[in-house]
Amino acid sequence: MRVLGTFESTGHGSRTVPVTLFVGNGGRRRRKLRSLRRRRRGLRGDFTIAFRLGTQTSSQQPRSLSNGTDYGRYLLSSTGYFNKSPSLKPENLPLNETTKTIVDGLAAAHRAYGNKDAYILFVVQDNERNVFDQRWLEYGLLENHSIRTIRQSLTALQSSASLSKSRALLINSPLHSDNPLEISTIYFRATYTPTDFPTVQHWETRILLQRSRAINCPSLPLQLAGGKKVQQVLTQPGVLEDFLLSECRGPERFTEEDVRIVRESWVEMWGLDDVASAESGGEDGVQRALARAEKLVLKPQREGGGNNVYRSSIPAFLETLLKEERAAWIAMQLIEPPKGVGNYLVRAGGGSGGAEGGAHKADVVSELGMFGWALFGEGKVKETESGGWLVRTKGRESDEGGVAVGFSVLDSVLLVD
Repeated sequence: MRVLGTFESTGHGSRTVPVTLFVGNGGRRRRKLRSLRRRRRGLRGDFTIAFRLGTQTSSQQPRSLSNGTDYGRYLLSSTGYFNKSPSLKPENLPLNETTKTIVDGLAAAHRAYGNKDAYILFVVQDNERNVFDQRWLEYGLLENHSIRTIRQSLTALQSSASLSKSRALLINSPLHSDNPLEISTIYFRATYTPTDFPTVQHWETRILLQRSRAINCPSLPLQLAGGKKVQQVLTQPGVLEDFLLSECRGPERFTEEDVRIVRESWVEMWGLDDVASAESGGEDGVQRALARAEKLVLKPQREGGGNNVYRSSIPAFLETLLKEERAAWIAMQLIEPPKGVGNYLVRAGGGSGGAEGGAHKADVVSELGMFGWALFGEGKVKETESGGWLVRTKGRESDEGGVAVGFSVLDSVLLVD
């Protein structure tokens, strides 16, 4: 992974954040957009605050997650859980309205745009495989809000997308050959990994979408703000205070107690490029990581699974990491879940167990993600809503947590006294 250099932040003072080439490309194009000096609306994408069962929690950056289906209620209706526990009853299984929440957010953005005949654009990957939860959102928009959608990749948009004189985003579609479609809202289900930008033209298309007056979900600035390096910088003394205690927030200004509560929810984080200081015990970022490797995870500026480096793998990795690449990584204290929480993990493949599938009894840890959205513009939150959740459960010995790649299984919430 190559480091571009630094990306200068905006607002609340001037700070620079070391970034990777991928993030740096977005940062440079964000600065280009700033030069236009215009105001616009943005819809913050469906996001999650991730934590694990235990005394320590970790606030995570906004991210897109798959559709949270109400598996617990479905299994209760279909099997009654074979009467295994009196706690397994409808009133103990909270309603999960993830799909409705996301659909309502996209519909709110569509209404704010002001053209009921416009379409919502889903930006997807080439040869998209993860289509099923996306389709549920499309059906919900059409059936509950009479809003039509169109799906295209960045590759297709290079030739199909254009801006009118009023910066309306227009899309040509072979299914709608008479006139181009005006877009109210752009919902990005791609553009989160470097492989989504194989050419400069893909980046220029992303900027064209951002330049339009369609509401971006998420906007490019919000996507950059979700970077792990930004997350780590927020933990530094005084940075969070710059945002939450600023006088410019007016009546929405937080209190010192609010800031203390927020900071208590974080685990320790630092940059591998940190210089030695009295606060760090005279160790630089790499020395601190080597000394605490068994309790750490190293994270790059990437989304998706398979990019992190854990525990015993850290020393060997740091030996090969070039000095100029350190700035792209952060070190984060691992969250230690309680031991002895047992459950069965059911994986595809059938049979009575083993690597090929079936039910496996294991010491497990679960991760709960909450969904919500916020529509804002002109520096103010216009509408906001939360609702729906997703639970992933994995074996305690597993560091990664992806469901699609087989590390985790989807789970449900059971509320008991």
